[in-house]
Amino acid sequence: MSKVVIQVEGMSCNHCKLAVENALRGLEGVDSATVDLKNKTAVVVYDEARCAVPVMEAAIQEEGFTTTG
Repeated sequence: MSKVVIQVEGMSCNHCKLAVENALRGLEGVDSATVDLKNKTAVVVYDEARCAVPVMEAAIQEEGFTTTG
């Protein structure tokens, strides 16, 4: 398993946090996703053979948030 921290802009409440976590957890290969509203980050533990960071970023963006590298 690998771990990545993705910067997420545009989150302002618990609903935002849950939307991002649920979008990430719904991806095949993602073991866990934890969002920190204060730090504007999503920490994702995933299987590199089954999921990639650009796929995670796309899932976050589909929820209406911006990712920054």
